[in-house]
Amino acid sequence: MTEKNVCRHLFTLLKLAEMGAHRRTARISTEYLAGKLGASQQTASRYLIELDKKGWIERTITVEGCLIRITELGTKELQKLYSSLRFLMEAAYPPSITLEGTVFTGLGEGAYYIAKEQYRRQFLEKLGFDPYPGTLNLKLTTEYDTRTRNELEAYPAVEVEGFTSEDRTFGPVKCYPLTIENKEKGALLTALRSHYDASVLEIIAPVLLRKRLKLKDGNKVKVEVLILP
Repeated sequence: MTEKNVCRHLFTLLKLAEMGAHRRTARISTEYLAGKLGASQQTASRYLIELDKKGWIERTITVEGCLIRITELGTKELQKLYSSLRFLMEAAYPPSITLEGTVFTGLGEGAYYIAKEQYRRQFLEKLGFDPYPGTLNLKLTTEYDTRTRNELEAYPAVEVEGFTSEDRTFGPVKCYPLTIENKEKGALLTALRSHYDASVLEIIAPVLLRKRLKLKDGNKVKVEVLILP
């Protein structure tokens, strides 16, 4: 089922609940429901048929009209929607932020640091993957993206501890799990002894992202950074 279908089914279910169908059997005409949905009577009728097939409502056609009651399964869907909306409205942080940047070739420093065993072990343990030795570098090009990126500093992050090796100190790293182009999982790294400022994103993933996503310098890439609860 497509996301669009899910949305229209939930919206129809919500309108039926507004008319009391979640608590009792309600007599609801397709003409009246169509007005509530802002759709045609034919469309409203089709939505009811689809909800009936999904088991979200019980529908009985009588000479006096259509009798509808939201089933236990339908009620659970409404409760899930309620829980999601409540979480969004009451959470201290947004669940995610979306950033867009342009791919560019970096200085190659990322591979050196990521390959350090003390970092790799923690990436695997705390992020759930062993990163490909290198970073995908994105340059943020708008003021909105740069400002949004700076807001991340106030949000919870996965903390990777620093260490000392061979008379050299390697500092701690903050990681933010993310999704690249809505396809690949990875993480945004900050404070990886980088020469870049906050307008650059350094991203790690378990795969070579340039190859997997067929990226070249100059390509625009969207990432969704997930905020920890």
